[in-house]
Amino acid sequence: MKLDMFARRFLIPSSLVSLICYLKYRALVSPRAEVELSPLLHLSRGVNIGSFTKIKAAVGLLKIGVEVRIGSNCFIAAQQGGIEIGDYSMIGPNSTILSNMYKYDRLDIPILHQGVTSKGTRIGSNVFIGSNCVILDGAHIGSGVIVSSGSVVSGRIPDNVIIQGNPAKVVFERR
Repeated sequence: MKLDMFARRFLIPSSLVSLICYLKYRALVSPRAEVELSPLLHLSRGVNIGSFTKIKAAVGLLKIGVEVRIGSNCFIAAQQGGIEIGDYSMIGPNSTILSNMYKYDRLDIPILHQGVTSKGTRIGSNVFIGSNCVILDGAHIGSGVIVSSGSVVSGRIPDNVIIQGNPAKVVFERR
């Protein structure tokens, strides 16, 4: 681990991280959240991050739009492909958003040693992600989408639909 990443992750008190996020981005970050300050982290004004949420952007770009609400105990980790969350979106508590996936195609090498891929994850504007959802690497969620609680999203989702399930499927089209 690089020294600067170590310092950002372990030596900056969380209340100072909250203050820096407010002064730099006008974002409200709970002092009980774990936000990794990085040049790859871009918060927009009005972002609100709840308690016990972990935000990691040491490897890939993490761009969070205007007035995005992130509930308590969420985990968002941006790898090389990055994560982009559109304006006015809401993410329910205990949800996970990832932008990498372990390779697993070879049987002679442990999965841990096969490396990772990172396609990136995109979430449109005005999206509501319910509690306990998992958004996997490569997911592209259109604008105006509602993701029902407990859903697992892994592919392309069109605009203005309601999805649910594992894997998430369209159950209703919003008009």
